[in-house]
Amino acid sequence: MSDNKENVLNKSVINWYPGHMAKTKRLIKEQINLIDVVYEVVDARMPLSSKIVDVEEYTKDKPKIMILSKVDLCDLEETNKWIKYYEEKGYRVIKMNLAENTNIKPLITLTEEIMEDFNQMRIDKGMIKRKIRVLVVGIPNVGKSTLINRLAGKKVVNIGNKPGVTKNLSWIRVNDDIELLDSPGILWPKLDKANAFNLASFTAIREEILPLFEVVEYVLSTLEKYYPEILKARYKLEKLDDDILCDLEKIGKNRGCLIKGGEIDYDKVMGLIMSDVKNGYIKGITFDRYNEFKGDGVE
Repeated sequence: MSDNKENVLNKSVINWYPGHMAKTKRLIKEQINLIDVVYEVVDARMPLSSKIVDVEEYTKDKPKIMILSKVDLCDLEETNKWIKYYEEKGYRVIKMNLAENTNIKPLITLTEEIMEDFNQMRIDKGMIKRKIRVLVVGIPNVGKSTLINRLAGKKVVNIGNKPGVTKNLSWIRVNDDIELLDSPGILWPKLDKANAFNLASFTAIREEILPLFEVVEYVLSTLEKYYPEILKARYKLEKLDDDILCDLEKIGKNRGCLIKGGEIDYDKVMGLIMSDVKNGYIKGITFDRYNEFKGDGVE
């Protein structure tokens, strides 16, 4: 990546920290003593990039369950390496396909197991079991709202395939035993280059934050590197050209992204590629590669 692109990226990252995220963290800190268990939702296609790096700062030592969402879209062989990594670090990890009517019983069971000693102590003292209070956290557009609706068995929060749908903390009753505290998507003030492009590729940050052309180039080059069969099947490209515009032109011709006079509508081509990823038309991909992971990085 050129120095100019690096400078653009760094500037974009610095600017991508809306005030509501800092406010959300402050509000969580204020209410964390009410919480029994934390659900952290992580995108299975980027198990490292979508893991909140500073979550411990405002959730304290509360027991946590990592929920890998969108497992139906990931490269499970690659994602399983991350699951093993997190489990070896002491995380409780559950995979979920939230796009379908996923069986949420394992998650409920694990939550109840975590609280078993606490509630037994209440029973031994002649008290009744208390509702389990669960905080749901995650980066934007990772599937928190879908998870909550699945747990509730009905639509109780809005869902969108773009960041910023949830705006405030809100309590939601799931059943007689569990209530959830929903929270807006959270990021952190400084993102490194790989994380930023992964987040942009899966629309966890708004598309205008990073140059769209560079994000599309990143998506195509990552497919070429790890999933050349998908690049060929979806875009009819055996390999990428040195000039990304040539690739966009080929895709545009194959997919009918043309304007008057038969010219290529490059904006439409780029929008199509981003839509393929955002809407899950491209399946079986994981952009965080465990074998390339350097350092510890996760507390």
